[in-house]
Amino acid sequence: MRKPLHNDLTSLIEREIHLVGRYRAPQKPGSKYITAEGEKKLKQELNTLWKEERPKVTQSVSEAAALGDRSENADYIYGKKRLREIDRRVRYLSKRLEEFTVVKSVPDNLDKIYFGATVTLKDENSNFASYRLVGPDEIDPHRGYISIDSPMGQNLLGKAIDSAIEISSPSGEKKYVVMAIAYNSP
Repeated sequence: MRKPLHNDLTSLIEREIHLVGRYRAPQKPGSKYITAEGEKKLKQELNTLWKEERPKVTQSVSEAAALGDRSENADYIYGKKRLREIDRRVRYLSKRLEEFTVVKSVPDNLDKIYFGATVTLKDENSNFASYRLVGPDEIDPHRGYISIDSPMGQNLLGKAIDSAIEISSPSGEKKYVVMAIAYNSP
């Protein structure tokens, strides 16, 4: 006697999940804000990929393909892989650039923290650190650029000078005080 179809589908799905790996729920999309500087940088990256890098890789793939057997041709295989990576990034950048709201002006109230603000914080040990609140596509820890979607970014939004914030981190609760707020003029 055959098992019911439901059991067959369930076991098939379980096998697929096991083969593919753990299930990952769709991620919440990031904020759709970007600074003018960030937009310029992403447009420059898109232009470089599309106008410079992709033509070079396409040329090298066609030269590698002309050599014959493609199954063992490392230049061909790598080139095709690199083309897929470039095309994926070009699609992503094109789509993101269409969705963005470019923030080109400073807010009316300069006494509170909003998108684009550079904030100086003091921690419990009197150490100072500066961060700039930017969109998720602009984060750069080396420059102190943090996303407004990050826990710290969310806690900072709307705060004023001398406001205290608490951040939960793997090493425990951290407390900061806002010491300064600055905005770059466009």
